[in-house]
Amino acid sequence: MLQIETKTLKVPLGNAAEGLALFGPQDKFLKLVADQVECTITSRDAEIVISGPSKEAESLEQLYSVLLQLVRNGYMPSERDVVYALELAKEMAAEELLDLFKKEIASTFRGKKIMVKTIGQRHYVKLIKKLDIVFGIGPAGTGKTYLAVVLAVMALKENAVKRIVLTRPAVEAGENLGFLPGDLQEKVDPYLRPLYDALHDVLGPEATAKALERGLIEIAPLAYMRGRTLDDSFIILDEAQNTTPEQMKMFLTRLGFGSKMVITGDVTQIDLPRGKSSGLMEAQRILKDIPEIGMMTFVESDVVRHSLVQKIITAYNRDAENKI
Repeated sequence: MLQIETKTLKVPLGNAAEGLALFGPQDKFLKLVADQVECTITSRDAEIVISGPSKEAESLEQLYSVLLQLVRNGYMPSERDVVYALELAKEMAAEELLDLFKKEIASTFRGKKIMVKTIGQRHYVKLIKKLDIVFGIGPAGTGKTYLAVVLAVMALKENAVKRIVLTRPAVEAGENLGFLPGDLQEKVDPYLRPLYDALHDVLGPEATAKALERGLIEIAPLAYMRGRTLDDSFIILDEAQNTTPEQMKMFLTRLGFGSKMVITGDVTQIDLPRGKSSGLMEAQRILKDIPEIGMMTFVESDVVRHSLVQKIITAYNRDAENKI
């Protein structure tokens, strides 16, 4: 009978607060890990003790050492972070997470480093680099549109694509495009403002204006996508929760050779007329089993705006749950 080598490894803790951060409230994170492994994990005398099959014990030692370093850098892991870190640790790759605070993905036109700020954002960036279609779904302030624009600009600069196409459905929160003054471009521009803001941050207003003039960047309402095939392009569909299922299908089937698509949206912010279903929610359901399509769901802990924004989102979510 094959003898499985066992090991006992220890990860020293600085104080009780570190143990609490790693194990979660009421040991929630600990139970999460323990349910997926054969090793026993205990905490005693300011250290974590891991006992069991050697290979697994070593991966868990890496998991807790890396999480501990993140905690000491001021990052509080969430439940989803622990799950993601455990998956990486199984391949002895959890140390990749330490790049979170070291590696810039780009820099603004003023030279300021652009870095991912949460493990969720890091996973999202990885998905976009790896796959041709990625959905970024989650609350405001998680950086889902901003990071997509940053990666699009990087792809353009590196000649990985020939142009960037940015689009949004022209559905508004309670007002009608027809009532706004000006021609179509002037009417549509307010809806595309967040996309301009992200471009201005990365490229600067002057370079953005030049790229728009030369057709390297195209910003248009979703209706303009019909009948086109977009080759060698980085295409971003923002506010995708406001697409109809027909619009979403139309958009996704525009994908051409050498192109990438990122679809971002927040399913709690749907402005469609009553009775109309969201194309984003439908796409989530229909496409979830296609491995070549990335589905990234951001949570409250990924919100990188003012800390109050995170608290507001949590409060609204709690209220919605109580109404069910």
